[in-house]
Amino acid sequence: QVQLVESGGGLVQAGGSLRLSCAASGTIFSNNAMGWYRQAPGKQRELVASITRRGSTNYADFVKGRFTISRTISRENVENTVYLQMNVLKPEDTAVYYCHTAPPVTRACSGGQCYSVNWGQGTQVTVSS
Repeated sequence: QVQLVESGGGLVQAGGSLRLSCAASGTIFSNNAMGWYRQAPGKQRELVASITRRGSTNYADFVKGRFTISRTISRENVENTVYLQMNVLKPEDTAVYYCHTAPPVTRACSGGQCYSVNWGQGTQVTVSS
């Protein structure tokens, strides 16, 4: 079963920290780079940070030096957890945060069956000034 479940969001004051978690079930996630994305009201979804299977990371300029992405992959290569440590949060970081492959994969096939790879419900991060 392919599933993405994000958690860890909340309300925090500017300058505070949060740690987001993403439980990603399915080899489509374990075998690919993963990313954290965010979408603020009225804006398009944007990539915040990504991490390859080997641990190489990339960050959007607006979070460099403040956010850290990391991941763990189960020995069975099925369960994959991606984290986003967010420090020195700013009001402009307010958004719904999602995880997905980087770049996002919309459809995958395995064992002769193909299926859609949907976004999770996301987790709301609200930073007050």
